[in-house]
Amino acid sequence: MDIRRAGSQPSTKGVSEYFTGSVRIDPLFTAPDPARAGGALVTFEPGARTAWHTHPFGQTLIVTAGCGWVQRDGGAVEEIRPGDVVWFAPGEKHWHGATPTTAMSHIAIQERRDGTPVTWMEHVTEAQYRRQQ
Repeated sequence: MDIRRAGSQPSTKGVSEYFTGSVRIDPLFTAPDPARAGGALVTFEPGARTAWHTHPFGQTLIVTAGCGWVQRDGGAVEEIRPGDVVWFAPGEKHWHGATPTTAMSHIAIQERRDGTPVTWMEHVTEAQYRRQQ
């Protein structure tokens, strides 16, 4: 058994290579091998978002606060709110983040393949992001 006490793991900032705007990542867990799951609480300030990316085994988002947007490649932008659960299939190119005026927090859960839970791609451009309005 392993208990991770609240506040025992330091928060980090989302790096500009993978995020636009102000993003805080609070790690929740990384299961030890042979398990592959990991999770974090991610908070996006208004206008902040991920770059396009995929996950080898998919990703589950559980929205905990605020209002945000999610989009899969070729799909419509969807609004997400507290209590919503979003599933992205393995290899599905997508992004997620806050709306321009409202912060959003979610728990992100994904699994590692060969030690890597995500493949990062290009940034969501301002034109792509603003297209939703």
